[in-house]
Amino acid sequence: QVNVVESGGASTQAGGSLRLSCVASGDPDRRRCIGWFRQGLGKGRREAVAHIWRDGGRLNYADSVKGRFTISQDSAKNTVYLQMDSLKPEDTAMYYCAAEPGRNCGAAGGDCCARRTYDYWGQGTQVIVSS
Repeated sequence: QVNVVESGGASTQAGGSLRLSCVASGDPDRRRCIGWFRQGLGKGRREAVAHIWRDGGRLNYADSVKGRFTISQDSAKNTVYLQMDSLKPEDTAMYYCAAEPGRNCGAAGGDCCARRTYDYWGQGTQVIVSS
């Protein structure tokens, strides 16, 4: 079993920065992939934002956030961060962290994680960016 808890959501103005945190605890074999996703108000589908393969730190980003968002980890704290810079109003959404075993991801790392269906989800943290 894996428990996932996000934090760090807030309201800010366009051009600002926020850092989200995701603490994933439990069976380490079930949380080698950590992904950040978001769902805008009134949008039915969650959008993948960034992924990290925890064993090697390999990363994957959605085109919409490349160059602005950075995913990283502190293994000692079981924490994955999403640093969000140059925020835009269209980044407004509920942000979710999720975990997945990442079996056989190996060298493909974050790109492999991006193709997985995640099993364990947090409750979400709200980000609001005003213009």
